[in-house]
Amino acid sequence: MAHQESDREDLMQEATALVERVELSLPSESEPFVLGYRRLGDLSCFLGPDPVFHFDPEMRLKRAFVQGYLFRTQETTLARLERVRSVNPETDRVKTDLLRHDLEPDELNLFRKETLKGLAGLAEALKANDFTVHRQVPSGVDLTSRILRHLESIVENDLPLAPRFKGKR
Repeated sequence: MAHQESDREDLMQEATALVERVELSLPSESEPFVLGYRRLGDLSCFLGPDPVFHFDPEMRLKRAFVQGYLFRTQETTLARLERVRSVNPETDRVKTDLLRHDLEPDELNLFRKETLKGLAGLAEALKANDFTVHRQVPSGVDLTSRILRHLESIVENDLPLAPRFKGKR
């Protein structure tokens, strides 16, 4: 399921739920990244329009948007959600179904491996100071060092998963 039906024009401006955020670019990437924190310390990483990762304050993965799919934590695995639209030929009404697939252990391992590779690469670039900051809210705060510490923790802990959302199975 796509995070947004169309690409965002200015994610840095739109991401107002991230009370602390930074837009930066890496020499190896064509799209800028937006990284930041919600009021309670939840980290969000928009690595271009896709992928996107959202972590809880303990840096456990809550949800992700990867290759057009929404992934949601189930505590011990991830549920992959896909939006499927169909049109009723008699009424021309659009029907949307949400298809769910809980990742099998090998699928979860592959997801973790690919995600950790990207997050580790970002952490390495931050550590090497190999990035350019374009905008930051608020200015004058060392956000990248804090983000680096959290990315390193996520990588060291092998992309831990948050508890499942209450009321969601």
